[in-house]
Amino acid sequence: MIGGDGLDRLAPAHYEPGSVPRAVRRHAGRPDALPVGRPGKIGLLELDFERIGGRTELVHRYQKSPLQIMRPLHFDPARPDLAVTFLMSTGGGIVQADRLRLDLRCGADSAVHLTTQAATKLHRMDADYATQQVHLTAADGSFVEYLPEPTIPYRDSRFYQRTVITTAPSATVLAGETVLAGRLARGERNAYQVFATDLEWRRPDGRLFALDTVRLEPGGSGVTGPAVLAGHDLVSTFYAVSPAASAPEIADTLYRSLAGSGLPYGVSVLPEDSGAWLRVLGSDPPAVAGAVHRAWDAVRRLLIGAPAPALRKC
Repeated sequence: MIGGDGLDRLAPAHYEPGSVPRAVRRHAGRPDALPVGRPGKIGLLELDFERIGGRTELVHRYQKSPLQIMRPLHFDPARPDLAVTFLMSTGGGIVQADRLRLDLRCGADSAVHLTTQAATKLHRMDADYATQQVHLTAADGSFVEYLPEPTIPYRDSRFYQRTVITTAPSATVLAGETVLAGRLARGERNAYQVFATDLEWRRPDGRLFALDTVRLEPGGSGVTGPAVLAGHDLVSTFYAVSPAASAPEIADTLYRSLAGSGLPYGVSVLPEDSGAWLRVLGSDPPAVAGAVHRAWDAVRRLLIGAPAPALRKC
């Protein structure tokens, strides 16, 4: 039961984050229901992709409920080598004391699109918190997209996610994240207790070259922290790291793609001419999703000369 990090997959050192923000950690407790470590509370997913012949294939898979996948599909007409993989959960969302870890490895010259089948729902928590770790590796010459569906934190949820994307200098990685203020159709806005994420961009030698930290802890009349919703119901972020174009060119492409959208957004280059990123706010989910799709499509055309595919999820 040894994982890719050399540790026992069921050892806390493997599935527990090394450091949990204090705003989340202070909610630690022992639920009356299933506590940390019990069956169904540790979700593990390990996927290895390699280029074989003319397309990318899944060559290794290890999964432990509630995490699983659908069989990779190859349906992008512009990139028939691209392995489109849907990440799934056997549960109805993330609940307290869940500890989830995903290790996603994309080999040299592989082409992989990773997404979730549906939005990630963070359920009410009253005695502990939940965590998820994502370790994504993009090897030399690979093209990787990690674009999960939105995350929806329900009332009184407490959640921390650490995402580490390790990308070779010759790889192209497009990644995104969207967070809603809650179950908007029910009028639930910013009723969660804490939502925290860290996104680390690293090189194969472990060197950190970019870091995006989000701390949302509602209280009183608003949301405080480095990422403030400012009265909006959604915040979406899109990153493009690639040597296929200069950082200013990628940033200009992102900026132009949202011109005239009517949404507040900002674009900036990433350190070391590694790429650029976009953050957009809004209160209309379809409008924000459409804007991010246009940004994804524009950057895809710039970097690989192919449009963004249409993904139908049921």
